[in-house]
Amino acid sequence: MSARLPLPPDLPTPAFTVGHAQRAGVPGHRLRAADLNAEVAGIRSFRHDLTLPDRCALFQLRLAPESFFSHSTAALLHGMPVPYERATDARVHISFPSPHRAPHARGIAGHSLQVEAHDLMTSVDGLRLTTPLRTWFDLAHSLGLLDLVAAGDALIHWRRPLVSALDLAEALNRPLNRRVQRKLRHAGALLNDRSESAPESILRALLELAGLPVSGVNHVVTDRFGEFVARTDLLIDRYRIILEYQGDYHRTKKGQWRADMTRRAKLEAQGWRVMELNADDLRNPTELVQRIRALAQLPRLHD
Repeated sequence: MSARLPLPPDLPTPAFTVGHAQRAGVPGHRLRAADLNAEVAGIRSFRHDLTLPDRCALFQLRLAPESFFSHSTAALLHGMPVPYERATDARVHISFPSPHRAPHARGIAGHSLQVEAHDLMTSVDGLRLTTPLRTWFDLAHSLGLLDLVAAGDALIHWRRPLVSALDLAEALNRPLNRRVQRKLRHAGALLNDRSESAPESILRALLELAGLPVSGVNHVVTDRFGEFVARTDLLIDRYRIILEYQGDYHRTKKGQWRADMTRRAKLEAQGWRVMELNADDLRNPTELVQRIRALAQLPRLHD
């Protein structure tokens, strides 16, 4: 019954430090009770359904004021996509400004970073983290080019840009590690502010790297009278090809499959060749590019 022992009413909510509770006279067995979330060492929370911002807030309670969230964690907090294995990694990326040493604790991926004041910000949730631009730069050390493009597209998306094109261009001229700077500049040249998803960004970058010119991203196709036909993912006007990335909701959402069939038929009636793609197609980029080139009746590229 000790787990039911009422906690002091003056404990902070929705979370508190173990030290605070002990000073308030809460015994150790009560702090180990199942009704308290103990996934962050040294912290207890009344909530068990924690989002990433919730978890970050718990870590921030126990860390020094100069710490901040970075890398994949900062990217997710900003709404920038990262590869699946990073998005699902339970660890939280936390950094300290150098020369402080990287933090080490359960549930943390620690870093020591050289940062300036303009590299850091505080979110609306009160979390200290790297700015979107600095986050993208940090991701360049570990992400491949295509995943870096996907994150960068989110950085400049026209509906909610996290950084201006001018600031991005200026930042790319900063003195950086040469290898990282080359990757950032290469990715920067491939960015498009109209991409709506990471797979769409990756597909578009693959095509451009293969010399297949994408002339429309989320482009509205009309008939010869100017009437709306469909809004398409990627369009290669030169070869009358439309590429549509189909997420799983296209087969699970009621009515979506039928709507997709009708939409494709309308586009084909206008003389377009439509290729529908999914996540499996992106696993073999070389074969995918060759398949698209075959649809365009272009010479096969050597592997």
